[in-house]
Amino acid sequence: MAPRKLAAGNWKMNGDLASLTEIDQLCKAHPEPGCDMLICPPALLVYPMVASAQTHALMVGGQDCHAKESGAHTGDISAAQLRDAGADYVILGHSERRADHGETNADVAAKAAAAHQAGLIAIICVGETEAQRDAGETLSVIGDQIAGSLPERSDSANTVIAYEPVWAIGTGRTPTNEQIAEVHGFIRRQLDGRTGDAVNLRLLYGGSVKPVNAAEIFAIPNVDGALVGGASLKAADFGGIVAALEAAG
Repeated sequence: MAPRKLAAGNWKMNGDLASLTEIDQLCKAHPEPGCDMLICPPALLVYPMVASAQTHALMVGGQDCHAKESGAHTGDISAAQLRDAGADYVILGHSERRADHGETNADVAAKAAAAHQAGLIAIICVGETEAQRDAGETLSVIGDQIAGSLPERSDSANTVIAYEPVWAIGTGRTPTNEQIAEVHGFIRRQLDGRTGDAVNLRLLYGGSVKPVNAAEIFAIPNVDGALVGGASLKAADFGGIVAALEAAG
């Protein structure tokens, strides 16, 4: 049986309590979605979003977590705290975290292990820069990130991989269908042997996914859903992506 598709929204550093009206609209429009539906808001909105969506099919996640369960880490949040607030998922290794905070593959693996320990599903992000793409290094970079960012005992129950080419995030540009298919097929092969159920581990595409291009992207082999940035902020936009994923089966 194919894995259930996943539409995941990353609000990044956007949104406030008033934005929860978008969640109400999304859930009313998709009360029984034909795919898993997830929003990852800023940490301060995790608990109120969980409370707002508790009678609906929407799941909620965090955007990062610390590798430690607790301690003197001012400004950080642990996986256990996210889980306690009602989160089911956490995004880890996003290119903005890798670039802005210097996170390494080892850092991401440690955070993912903490997420697994806390009962969260880790969405581990990988992707190449434009310079790396132009230099023909894409698969090498992705391979290194997969090898170094996944902790032991990663499987389809606790891990999702999101391929986000850095040069396509928020730019309106997307790779060709052939480029997406090449990378997703490569990731699937890299996972074979690393996990006992690589065929069931969901692979998301992220990078300027919108309602107008979602159906075409979801028709690409080994694309099991999307990690969506700006288009997840509005119920109408994200709902369009959810509908495209439902139609893709």
